[in-house]
Amino acid sequence: MRFCHSRLLFHILLISELLIKQINSFPIPSDQTSQQNIKENMAESCQFANVSEEGEIPSFKGSDKAKATDFANYFCSYAQLYHQKQMLADHNRMAAYHAAIMGNPDVFKDKVVMDIGTGSGILAAWAAQAGARKVYAVEYTDMAKHAESVMQANGLSDIVTVIQGAVEDIELPVELDGLEPEEPGSTRVVDIIISEWMGYFLLRESMLDSLIRARDKFLKQKTGLMFPSHTTMFVAPVYDEEERKISLREYSGAMSDWSEFADTTKSVYGVDMTVLEKDFEKEQKEYYLLSSRWSELKESSLLAEP
Repeated sequence: MRFCHSRLLFHILLISELLIKQINSFPIPSDQTSQQNIKENMAESCQFANVSEEGEIPSFKGSDKAKATDFANYFCSYAQLYHQKQMLADHNRMAAYHAAIMGNPDVFKDKVVMDIGTGSGILAAWAAQAGARKVYAVEYTDMAKHAESVMQANGLSDIVTVIQGAVEDIELPVELDGLEPEEPGSTRVVDIIISEWMGYFLLRESMLDSLIRARDKFLKQKTGLMFPSHTTMFVAPVYDEEERKISLREYSGAMSDWSEFADTTKSVYGVDMTVLEKDFEKEQKEYYLLSSRWSELKESSLLAEP
């Protein structure tokens, strides 16, 4: 499967370190003019970029077209149980979240919790088992239906409410559930936000945007907690000559295949396709030489300490 992300011949090494602490402020940059210019350039120049017409993530004020593209490029895979199983089989990640939630029952007891991107619902289930009085499990995809089944099968449906939709769009049943906002008229009724939002290079899945908006809308400002609340990115330049050679070979192979295709199309079917060669070459160069790929590197590839 191809992914349209930036690949560098000198890769970036990332190690993410999660620190479960009380939430600190994570403000969105205040230079609105600069932000708007960036968003406009993205929307204009990146026709196939995963952004809305306003340069935002599609789930935030995106058109139906932007949301459909976002679902096809990203969300659709998260609606598959196979994909969920892969993530749940990551025992290092699972153990960290399990210890953070189940190891702190005094923190979760009688609290209102929101699990953003709940998937099949395991974090929400742990929050309920740790003593939360109410858990809102928010899931954009149809995986929400499976999450509801998991809650019923584990006897947690009276505590966990699964809400299907983008966290930017949903409203919580505050009055129905008898919740008290931090201030009159406020939507800040959540004591704890839990979420497994990290992607490759920490930010790859663009989920942090949704997390911050949910925090600013639902989380109690004075006493709210986020699990996790802090991350640390370690970056170092690396070098991998073999990886570079593989990319070049694959690019050369794609162009050789095109040449054979164009000759066959003209000689067998009487249509000259060589006029498209430059565009095909541009596509292949962007994919094989200028886009990213996941790679497990040896320590000897490091050119400097992170």
